[in-house]
Amino acid sequence: MIITVAAFKGGVGKSTTALHLATYLQTQVDTLLVDGDLNRSTLDLANRGELPFKVCDQKEGIELAKLYEHVVIDTPTKPNAKELKTLLMGCDLLVIPSTPDAMALSATLSMVYALPYHKVNYRILLTIVPSNPNNVGEEAKNTLKNAGFPVFKSQIRRLAVFQRAALEGIPVNAIKDSYAQIAWRCYTEVGKEIIDLVLE
Repeated sequence: MIITVAAFKGGVGKSTTALHLATYLQTQVDTLLVDGDLNRSTLDLANRGELPFKVCDQKEGIELAKLYEHVVIDTPTKPNAKELKTLLMGCDLLVIPSTPDAMALSATLSMVYALPYHKVNYRILLTIVPSNPNNVGEEAKNTLKNAGFPVFKSQIRRLAVFQRAALEGIPVNAIKDSYAQIAWRCYTEVGKEIIDLVLE
């Protein structure tokens, strides 16, 4: 299974999503994360911390991908039309992370409209969603669903533990913090949805 994570706007949790989806998939079978983000943030994390899966750049990814059951690809922010078409070749699912604010949702819809005309299996993931009683996440999800866009049932909550884990160079499920399991549950639920969508 090849999962591509892409967004037209920075700051929406794209690399965090790629990292945690790879962490979840690694609990099932060997998983490779290809870091195509220009910042190389996941490669940086792998070099200074400890990740439970293999991380490489695009050049290495061409050779290594065939050795892994699952591949997660973290992409540059706002790929152009040619890059987008290349990224989607052989992709089983495109995950588009977006915060629930108007600017991010507008960029997300721009990306959806820029997808090639042939059928692309994609789903929008709402990230950095404020906790209750703020219901902006549910409102955004309902608006997208009512407009006919595919959206993950699960959402990624806005939790400081994600930043703490990144500073330590580890996924959130490896950190000792009372909110770590809540944060990790967000991504395990998304991971289960992906497996249901793609493999069943």
